[in-house]
Amino acid sequence: MDMQSHAGVDLDLLEDVLAQYQGQRGALIPILQKAQDVYGYLPPQVLQRIARSTGVAVSKVYGVATFYAQFYLQKRGRHILKLCDGTACHVKGTPVLATALEDHFGVQPGQTTEDGALTVEVVYCLGSCALAPVAVLDGQVMGRMRQEMLVRTVQKQVGAAGGEEV
Repeated sequence: MDMQSHAGVDLDLLEDVLAQYQGQRGALIPILQKAQDVYGYLPPQVLQRIARSTGVAVSKVYGVATFYAQFYLQKRGRHILKLCDGTACHVKGTPVLATALEDHFGVQPGQTTEDGALTVEVVYCLGSCALAPVAVLDGQVMGRMRQEMLVRTVQKQVGAAGGEEV
């Protein structure tokens, strides 16, 4: 086993990113962004390696990674579904949509399906209140969502891309 591999995380993949920012002060956020591009999220081993390379305390690296919503500390699904739960969307049915997703796919907001196909996230206002309730699947905005339509759309998208059923 490669000495740079820790619990399934190949730290060799990070070396080009670290070399690119070697010695640059204030480069922590771009390093985290590029590391996340490489791994899809920021595993603990990656945060520790970034800390060692930059000379920044692990606690500060972790603090930055948890402060900004753009960073993820857990693996995310191949497909990302965001449910808006701002006031208009909440009143118009986001809780019912979340329940339908849980019933059909076995995933709650903030979780990823066991097969890694789908991550469901809750966001608090997408700025499309007139289309409430709103969901965004892989960047595609879907307004006036109803349970059956959402489940059908997610099933089609998630099943079509990987050929697997969820």
